[in-house]
This record gives sequence, C-alpha cells and structure tokens, in this order.
Amino acid sequence: MILSTTESITGWKIIEIKGLVRGSSIRSKHLGKDIGAALKSLVGGELKGYSELLEESREEALQRMIEDAERQGANAVIALRFSSSQIMNGAAEILAYGTAVRIEK
Repeated sequence: MILSTTESITGWKIIEIKGLVRGSSIRSKHLGKDIGAALKSLVGGELKGYSELLEESREEALQRMIEDAERQGANAVIALRFSSSQIMNGAAEILAYGTAVRIEK
C-alpha cells in the first residue's frame, strides 16, 4: 500500500478513486503514566509514556485505515491526514483518513 499526504504520487497515474477511508483508535491514559507525567512536568522534558501511547495509537489508526483501503480494492491512499480529539476526560481518539485510489505506472 502506497501512502501519500499529497493529492498525487509522482510517476503514478490514478486510474480509479475508491473513496474515503479511515481508521481510528481510542485510548485512555494509564494511571501509572499519569503519575509519572505529573512528576515529569514539574522538572520539564519529554513525557515518554505519552509519546509511546500516541505512537501506538497513530500506528493502530493507520493500519485500520489501510485495511479499509484494501477492502475497497485500493493499492494507495492519497491526501492522508491524522486528526485527534478528546472523547472524554482522560481518553482521546486518533483518526487516520484519506482517499483510497487505484494507481498504475
């Protein structure tokens, strides 16, 4: 699966637009990570627990979007974007979305 944040892929021709594809992941914070993050925020620096949580969430959302594109018969996704939103206190959604297409050289 070829993924691109642009609306075209240099050297490839879009032969069919399949439509919108998306994948999401909703995660909540872990109490242990919250305590560690609160302590770390006092002295500054990266909150590695949260960085790891967000990376896992983005990867899961991306994989779900790819599965959606494959179900639609696409071999690429263009105009790929990520979005996030708070669902409730302590829980957030990461959304990956784009346009599924069939491309050829």
